[in-house]
Amino acid sequence: MAATIDLTLDAADAQALAAFWRTALGYIDEPPPAPFRTREEWHASFDPPEDDSVDDGAWLCDPDGNGSRLAILKVPEPKTAKNRLHMDVRVPGHGTPDERWARIRAESERLVRAGGTALETFDGHHIMMADPEGNEFCVAASSA
Repeated sequence: MAATIDLTLDAADAQALAAFWRTALGYIDEPPPAPFRTREEWHASFDPPEDDSVDDGAWLCDPDGNGSRLAILKVPEPKTAKNRLHMDVRVPGHGTPDERWARIRAESERLVRAGGTALETFDGHHIMMADPEGNEFCVAASSA
């Protein structure tokens, strides 16, 4: 059986970054693990320090259960360098290369309106972007 992966992003503001990634990926807040009814109840089970809040993290998942889970955790230090690992947001759909490129451009524009930044365009192939905290990712066409 193959291993699965979860992705974790460090953040200055976990809730704001989670809002962007919910929009970008169509993800939802992941329900708390059983037997907990709320994330607050789950968080309290760790007996966290007084200054540690459940809002210092966000847990997102694909509503269809297919994609990797995404955790976003508040950290004290800022991002200082280029990511060594990044996500590719794949835009679905078939069609001609021009039609696929139009979908990539439209998705990039949507993510700019959601708070992202277009960093570099590789005409006809992909657009390198950054989320609101500077984490790099690419928007490209899906393979199918």
